[in-house]
Amino acid sequence: MKFNITASSKTGCVRSNNEDMILVDQWFVRNGRMSAHKDLSSIDRYLLALADGMGGHNSGEVASNDVLHNLQFFFSDLPVGLSISDFNEAIYDWLASINIMIDSKGKSDERFSKMGTTLVVLAYYGGAFYWMNCGDSRIYHLHNGELSQLSTDHSLSNLLGETERSSIITNCIGGGCKNSFIDIVECTADIQPGDTFLLCSDGLSDMLSDEQLRDGLLEDDTADMLCAKAEDAGGLDNVSAIIVKVG
Repeated sequence: MKFNITASSKTGCVRSNNEDMILVDQWFVRNGRMSAHKDLSSIDRYLLALADGMGGHNSGEVASNDVLHNLQFFFSDLPVGLSISDFNEAIYDWLASINIMIDSKGKSDERFSKMGTTLVVLAYYGGAFYWMNCGDSRIYHLHNGELSQLSTDHSLSNLLGETERSSIITNCIGGGCKNSFIDIVECTADIQPGDTFLLCSDGLSDMLSDEQLRDGLLEDDTADMLCAKAEDAGGLDNVSAIIVKVG
């Protein structure tokens, strides 16, 4: 199986600083774009992740950077042969440790107080695929021309059943969240040739409707093209996306 990947992260039209960051295997993207083609048949792990940082000054930028770098090291250092349940347990342990690290940084330096980040992931490990989510960044699946959101937004608006998106999230890494959690779903059966997956920050999904996202993916838009459309629609937030086409 092969992945054809495009990724893009932009500041947007309103914000002065980009607190989003993208991880594609070993490459980090902020205020830039990239593409990659990966044959998964000869490797035992591969990681795609997107973090949307939050906090005053530049602390959101620091949180997303720290979490993705820590995740990349953790994932590359996982022992081989973990079962699905062992893999899940390892992720939960990582979440607990990274929360302590982010919170400790805030306690030792006021500039980083209450900084935090969302996280959405598509991971390949030991022949199985997983998606993960903490916060309101999203992962979508395009199959047979139909787009569905796999992740659930951990947000106040979703909790209250409101259709209008709220900027208030109910779960994140750091950010003073005392009961942080992460959704982990083994999704190997969903990874089919011809399908497309989209990971994005709310800067994209707030600016473009699901129908617009679907149409863009069907028209073979790259991640950079989708992000540019979000900027054309107002670009009220940082905007980042990873598009994965399954070959």
